[in-house]
Amino acid sequence: MSGRTAGEHPVSPHPPSADLVQVVLGECSPADADTVFTVLREHFPSDRGSDAPGQTREATPEVWTGGFLADHTPGSVPGVLLAGSVTADLQGAPVAVSRLRAALASAFVVTDAATASGDQEVELQLRLTGPDQGAPPGDD
Repeated sequence: MSGRTAGEHPVSPHPPSADLVQVVLGECSPADADTVFTVLREHFPSDRGSDAPGQTREATPEVWTGGFLADHTPGSVPGVLLAGSVTADLQGAPVAVSRLRAALASAFVVTDAATASGDQEVELQLRLTGPDQGAPPGDD
């Protein structure tokens, strides 16, 4: 059983899929969150549509969430610039999380920050930066 809450929106009207990955972005600007979600939407169907994360006037840290159907191995994209770093938490089946991580690694410099594995699910925390803030993608 997944850790879904009642407020989450499914990617499709079909039952939950083993290919569904929940993504939470934080510790970043709304523009950087939008950049990351745009890259992911280019590869995978999403419940986010084309809405861009917005800035609120609250002093609390903001997070942005989205569900992505990682049902195939993505193609690569050229390095994408970010203004700062982005913390990305991925949760889903191991194969789907790996596919989504591959899409992120083709566009950004990705550093694994933490991993937790269960019977059928994995949680992965990544730090994303643009190629101008580290080695370009593919130079590891």
